[in-house]
Amino acid sequence: MTAGGGGEPTSAVSAPAAYLGGCACGALRFRASAPPIDAGYCHCRLCQRTTGAPVLAYASFPVGAFAYTTGKPARYASSDRGHREFCDRCGTQIAFRARPAPATVDVNVGALDEPARVPPRRHLWTASAIPWLNLADDLPRHAGSAPGG
Repeated sequence: MTAGGGGEPTSAVSAPAAYLGGCACGALRFRASAPPIDAGYCHCRLCQRTTGAPVLAYASFPVGAFAYTTGKPARYASSDRGHREFCDRCGTQIAFRARPAPATVDVNVGALDEPARVPPRRHLWTASAIPWLNLADDLPRHAGSAPGG
């Protein structure tokens, strides 16, 4: 649509807003320039242990669309599958990357500035779920990883 019939457009199509986030103290900040390709809850024991929480909400962003904009994360090789990235100042866990060549960066949704923008789509590793935690939703549940995952 143009203003006055033939001039400049009255409104431009804007690019989707980036997904921004960081750690509790602000030493680490990140940006994902593409929407997540997956999001869910992970109930595995490793996520429980590394976060200290009964479940981890995650968002998987394409690796090429994710970058740290402030600071450099510390890394912890949490398993043979990959490593966790966290702030060495405040301890906030930001992400998980698989080995050897990840296609995605799995970001902890709680580290996003706007976590409500990334609703979960499924529950993974429910075989390790803590029995007293009851999330009353209708999302698909998988005893292990999602099919094809």
